[in-house]
Amino acid sequence: MHFTKQLLLYVSLLTTLVLSLFVKADDAPAILSMKERAAFIDKITELRVNTLMPSLMKQHNTDMWLLISREYNEDPILKTMLPATWLSARRTTILLFALNKQGGVDAYAIAPYKIGNVFKKGWDKQTQPSQWEALNTLIEQYKPRNIALNTSTDWAHADGLALGDYKTLMANLPAAYHNKIISAEPLAVSWLEQRIPKEVEMYKHIVAIAHHIIAEGFSGKTITVGETTSDDLVWWFRERVKELKLQTWFHPSIAIQRADAKSFDHEESFTNGYDDNVIQAGDLLHVDFGITYLRLNTDTQQHAYVLKENETSAPSYLVEALKSGNKLQDIFTNQFAVGKTGNEVLAAARKAAIDQGLKPTIYTHPLGYHGHAAGTTLGMWDSQQGVPGDGDYPLHLNTAYSIELNNAVFIKQWNKEIRIMLEEDAIFDKSGVWYLNGRQTQLLLVK
Repeated sequence: MHFTKQLLLYVSLLTTLVLSLFVKADDAPAILSMKERAAFIDKITELRVNTLMPSLMKQHNTDMWLLISREYNEDPILKTMLPATWLSARRTTILLFALNKQGGVDAYAIAPYKIGNVFKKGWDKQTQPSQWEALNTLIEQYKPRNIALNTSTDWAHADGLALGDYKTLMANLPAAYHNKIISAEPLAVSWLEQRIPKEVEMYKHIVAIAHHIIAEGFSGKTITVGETTSDDLVWWFRERVKELKLQTWFHPSIAIQRADAKSFDHEESFTNGYDDNVIQAGDLLHVDFGITYLRLNTDTQQHAYVLKENETSAPSYLVEALKSGNKLQDIFTNQFAVGKTGNEVLAAARKAAIDQGLKPTIYTHPLGYHGHAAGTTLGMWDSQQGVPGDGDYPLHLNTAYSIELNNAVFIKQWNKEIRIMLEEDAIFDKSGVWYLNGRQTQLLLVK
């Protein structure tokens, strides 16, 4: 009863925080203070551990999950569980999750410091000098059928147990439990890819912030036609993110396609980057941009057209080119279904798109605690026939994806092929795939 009341209080607090974000005088999405961000992160972590972790551990038949990290060599998953005020692990930090007899999960920290409010303190140095003895006491208390460790071949995110920590654990773990060690890979990936409702609600707002920054960058306020270069714009995005007290998880890029004799090779650009060019009237601009906020990441690609003198809209052939990109998005996301692997979705979507006269390249990835996150991979720009390993992983509900792809279109007026490169952040749930803050269906216009 006490937990239920506490949970309702947390949900009410989070709802108030989320709703307060959507009102701001200049229509720009509001951004929480650092103190408010910490409160949100910590409440979300507690909600996830209390409401999501029990079902995931039961689903993957895991009795105990053990995470071990030393300071500055943090397991990627352990970092998603630390309090917001902890920027790294301290000394050796051990987190333990154990299924209890009531069907819930008990969370412990076997560490020299108190770790937030989610974890019970599992080590008293005064009565038990050895950290590993304290861990073994808890293991003997629960007598798990298995102990899951973060080791994985296909996902770096789930392979966070360092060799030195593994050797120390095995040297101290009672021999009776050595044959109970299993990989936490399925549980670890599920923890990373699953989004709870309050995260999804906030995710809408986070993507809205990213979209607003892109619209600000692709405008006459930022771009002086004939003077501003693509590299100037890249660094404007970096500076703007800092001004807003946000972070970016990768360096943005700006590409320019225009009516000249130069062909655009998207594979070469992925490998070697883009040239620095002065932005001119008549250019088709492209940005690849992402932010990190409240431990969640965005990843967005959009296009803008630089108006020529006396123009009030983009040329119809570019408008139609963008529509072809939207068509590819729809063909692709209509293939999503629970249980289908990324490689199956990729193959079906490519066939359907090609049959409809498109020239697609699809390279969609999960999104969440990491920009290129754990979960189902649906193609890579250089692997259009499928991706072994994480491409064979099936789709699950309540997961986020960066719907990333491009369609090649021949522009008669330019006498060459261009690429409409789109990337929008979406959720896959029982209703299908839907975009967290809509998607680009009209070119942004730079006046």
